[in-house]
Amino acid sequence: MLLDGESWREVFDAYQRDAWRFEAQPAYTMPNEAESVARFLRGEPKPDSHNVRWHERVRAYLAAGRRIGRVRIIRQPLTDYQRYQFAWGIPGNIEAGEDIRVLDVTHDDYGLPLTGQDWWMFDEARIVHLNFRPDGTQINRELVDSPDVAQYLRWRDICLAHAIPFHQYLKENG
Repeated sequence: MLLDGESWREVFDAYQRDAWRFEAQPAYTMPNEAESVARFLRGEPKPDSHNVRWHERVRAYLAAGRRIGRVRIIRQPLTDYQRYQFAWGIPGNIEAGEDIRVLDVTHDDYGLPLTGQDWWMFDEARIVHLNFRPDGTQINRELVDSPDVAQYLRWRDICLAHAIPFHQYLKENG
């Protein structure tokens, strides 16, 4: 089932305990971020209101006793979009309470049996694929019918075993 707009928000907000994302794309071409990315690339300062609605949502999830996190796969050199996220996006998301980790596969992919598909897992039960074109433009979001949840749990656990917290990654690779 494809999820857009309100149906996506309803599925996302319905999680009870844990939301976790696997991010594999080197860039995301999101229309609502285009101006922010352009401002970052021009060297402008980050606006105080950057990503404030997402931060409010994350804080509300945490206040309700729910967790949210993700692992971002990267290869050096970082893309312009990844540099933007590392400078403008991720620090504020972490400050809001999101657990964000980095898995750098530049020199060794650890032989990790991971997918190139982005996805969210909710409450270790519901899987939503995020489908993208090669340029990072999102095609759609798809609630997976009868997913092999055990496989997604394996992928998540592999990522968490090999990824490091974002701030540690910056300190070691700054």
